[in-house]
Amino acid sequence: MLFFLEQIIDNGCAYVVSGDVYFSVDNFPEYGKLSGRKLDDNRAGERVAVDDRKKNPADFALWKAAKDGEPWWDSPWGPGRPGWHIECSAMSAQYLGNSFDIHGGGEDLIFPHHENEIAQSRAACCDSSINYWVHNGFVNVNGQKMSKSLGNFITIRKVIELYHPLALRMFLLGTHYRSPINYTVEQLNVASDRLYYTYQTLRDCEESTQQDQSSSGGSLPFTTTHCIEKLHEDFETSMSDDLHTSVALAAISEPLKVMNDLLHTRKGKKQEKRLESLAVLEEKVRMVLSVLGLMPSSYHEALQQLREKALRRAGVTEEQVLQKIEERTAARKAKQFGRSDEIRDELAALGVALMDGPDGTAWRPSVPASEQPVAAKSSK
Repeated sequence: MLFFLEQIIDNGCAYVVSGDVYFSVDNFPEYGKLSGRKLDDNRAGERVAVDDRKKNPADFALWKAAKDGEPWWDSPWGPGRPGWHIECSAMSAQYLGNSFDIHGGGEDLIFPHHENEIAQSRAACCDSSINYWVHNGFVNVNGQKMSKSLGNFITIRKVIELYHPLALRMFLLGTHYRSPINYTVEQLNVASDRLYYTYQTLRDCEESTQQDQSSSGGSLPFTTTHCIEKLHEDFETSMSDDLHTSVALAAISEPLKVMNDLLHTRKGKKQEKRLESLAVLEEKVRMVLSVLGLMPSSYHEALQQLREKALRRAGVTEEQVLQKIEERTAARKAKQFGRSDEIRDELAALGVALMDGPDGTAWRPSVPASEQPVAAKSSK
């Protein structure tokens, strides 16, 4: 940091006043380029009272003279401590070099912190540059900004006690990183349900194609090739548009629907090149999930973990769910359909959906019944 300050002073972009060192914004014409602010718009003294020793009220401290009760270090200008911004410039230059690709941070850091960081770095080294500045929006909780002062902050550790980490990741990717994101339990339930549907579809597809890996040759049906081409185009376009992950995630919806049709509908099961289509679709969706960091080590393992988290949220064990299924089966055999519906609704309220099939009744995690309108709105 001391070396950086000496370079900035030697290059005529800083001055010393009674042991303090200030950056001279008038001597750095690029100041304000990142934030788009003009010097007249800048509010000096954001953190401290305005110092009338400054040449320009917008000048900011690079080094502060020592005060009683504060830590201090020796410097060519006397004992003191670094300003608020200089350590970031020094650290990035030390460990990443004067030029690197991506610099991130919250949108509240654009001005003054990142604006000042650019000024310091370029004043010390004219070759300093960053290719992409990436600023994320704020996290809100139920429409209110998350903050320690409001006591409404939630840690990742706490969230993943009840939700799969990849469900949280899918929830976060569902909003563009520059936009504010509203954290609610309801939206997290929707993301978890969508993740389960995605993995279940891919697992069913994987199992079907592994049973018969023979290929009859020839080209795939137009519906399959068109679906794949559209997925590739939509994914590449959205990710090239400032990492628009929410649109990229939406791009896998149609391929998943096509896969489910091929897997479970009469018409789909009769389609030519069915297994070849399933194999290619699964591969392409897997590629998208891998890029987004949503690919599990095993579909089976991830599905089991999602089920376990759902049971924990519902406050029931799998044994209790299976007992309810047996009770419902007995009620249906006895033609007690009212009781059968009651059991189904009780479980649905907890986020446990029952699915009747030729081999009996199975269960899967779902959005709790009371939140179904929210889920329907989110899927549009």
